[in-house]
Amino acid sequence: MIDFLKTFWQYLVPKHFLSTLMHWLMNRETPWFSQFIIKQFVAFYGVNLAEAERTAIEDYRSVNDFFTRSLAADARPIDTNLNSIVSPADGKISQSGSLKHNQIIQAKGYDYSVEALLGGDISLAKSFYDGDFAVVYLSPKDYHRIHMPMDGQLLSMTYVPGDLFAVNPATVRMVPDLFARNERLVLSFETAIGPMVLVMVGAIFVGSMETVWQGKITPDYGTSLKYWDYTDQSLHFAKGEEIGRFNMGSTVVMLLPAGKTYGLNLHDDNPVLMGQAIASIVNKDKQDNAPAKDVNDSNDDAIDYASA
Repeated sequence: MIDFLKTFWQYLVPKHFLSTLMHWLMNRETPWFSQFIIKQFVAFYGVNLAEAERTAIEDYRSVNDFFTRSLAADARPIDTNLNSIVSPADGKISQSGSLKHNQIIQAKGYDYSVEALLGGDISLAKSFYDGDFAVVYLSPKDYHRIHMPMDGQLLSMTYVPGDLFAVNPATVRMVPDLFARNERLVLSFETAIGPMVLVMVGAIFVGSMETVWQGKITPDYGTSLKYWDYTDQSLHFAKGEEIGRFNMGSTVVMLLPAGKTYGLNLHDDNPVLMGQAIASIVNKDKQDNAPAKDVNDSNDDAIDYASA
């Protein structure tokens, strides 16, 4: 019943209009307003500004400037093991593991297809049949920039129009096919293990998604697919390098091909930090299936695990 009460109203409100309004409001550069909102937010959520590049509330021009804040250079060390795959964002692993052919687990009783998530791109979807996936939920208090889980070259980006339901745990449990029905950006990369996809999933009040190579994608909100081909531009990104950002919080879905990784079977609701090892690339000379290690362990342990 609690999940229902947190969710049903979303079917009734104009989510795109409210998100556009929120985006406008959060970008107002009015010091008294933005500083008041930021102070309340920091106090309510316990945001640690000491790890940010700018530690004073007065240093932020707007609320969105605060939400998309950069961190100090040493705040998120990137796992240096060559075989490690790191979390693309701060947040919680809400689901992870292996796909059942083309089906991804959303929540108990709810699955959705890779084809639906990728906006109907059947050829790309087939690259991940029986592969691995991880879903990272970013709450409003989290660091909102998205980074590369491993080295890769950008191949394409697809904007998939859709709804803007919230992506909090209650809504995930109540709305079927949530990540495949919300607006999203599908980012396709080529890596040392083959294709990798990161899907940035929009949500209500997440008034803007942007990438470092294309700038702001939303708003405005579209009604048809948009596709960008980057195969001729040699856009390479190193593990841990920033590739995009959200306003407020949302979700990132990572897809990896079958048989190339191990360890990506984490406990639900595991907190993770960007740059923390969450899986490893299978060593061709050592095809062992190491058990997953709890990502709540220390960063040093994660490095040891990644090199197992």
